[in-house]
Amino acid sequence: MLAELPVALEVALKAVVVVAAFLTLPLALGQLEHKLMGHMQGRLGPMEAGPHGMLQLVADGIKFAQKEDVTPAAADRPVFRLAPAVALIPYLVALAVIPWSAAWVAADVPASLLLVLAVTSVGVIGTLMAGWGSGNKYSLLGGLRAGAQLVSYEIPLLLAAASVAMAAGTLSLTGIVQEWSWWWLLWQAPAAVVFLTATVAELQRTPFDAPIADSEIVFGPLTEYTGLRFAFFLLAEYAGIVVMSLLFTVLFLGGWRGPFADIGGVGALWTLLKATVVGAFILWLRVAWPRVREDQLQRLAWLVLLPLALAQLAVTGVGVVVLG
Repeated sequence: MLAELPVALEVALKAVVVVAAFLTLPLALGQLEHKLMGHMQGRLGPMEAGPHGMLQLVADGIKFAQKEDVTPAAADRPVFRLAPAVALIPYLVALAVIPWSAAWVAADVPASLLLVLAVTSVGVIGTLMAGWGSGNKYSLLGGLRAGAQLVSYEIPLLLAAASVAMAAGTLSLTGIVQEWSWWWLLWQAPAAVVFLTATVAELQRTPFDAPIADSEIVFGPLTEYTGLRFAFFLLAEYAGIVVMSLLFTVLFLGGWRGPFADIGGVGALWTLLKATVVGAFILWLRVAWPRVREDQLQRLAWLVLLPLALAQLAVTGVGVVVLG
């Protein structure tokens, strides 16, 4: 139906849908985290905003909008103010090219996997900018830790994604789902473990949240941020979880593949359901796992994940040659 519309109108409608999803899905995931943590830890939290407190994040957003926007006197003002946008916008771009089903994708570009991996890497630069631009030694230390994690975990993540692309014979996310088979759950399982672990580290989520360790460096690169700029960083964090959960679903769980996936929007519902399970697992880690030390974090990346990713890439290469 969209193909029958003028190109400009089609692009505008797709842009509106992507922005709407970008603004709602991270908020829904954040609310899920609040309730999941509250029930797991036996502390229900505020219950006044909506039924069972379901609108608490909306109330928090109103609160952030009312707070004063403070820029430290020693800050590099252009860098400090631009950092939240640099952290947030790449996930909006990535969301536009991730397919929900064979027909539900805003921009089906040929090498969409490369595009998603490239733009999500840019998001971490926002954290580095925040650490440098704040003019605060604790912020700078947090930014340096974030940079170290980016360098360490980006390579295993890329190798894990390359394993799936090699198995499918394409860099298109839509093409990867179309080539996916159920036995990939076993064949690509090591790559899935590497990808998910590296994703949690790239997002600086527990147990890899050393850049924002409050007991050591206050709140790391975000220490000096207030009001909406701080809220944008929080939105970027949950948007990152949404995007990477969807990407994991497309690469390793068959995306929209499932019973009755060809009927209407059932395929998109399968994608959403699988991504929700992956996102809930990332949220669960925050409650269930303690923070690892910086040396443990680096050792895991270079001595465990990187060799495992290389071994999986070799196994995939042999499998493609033998089975092809």
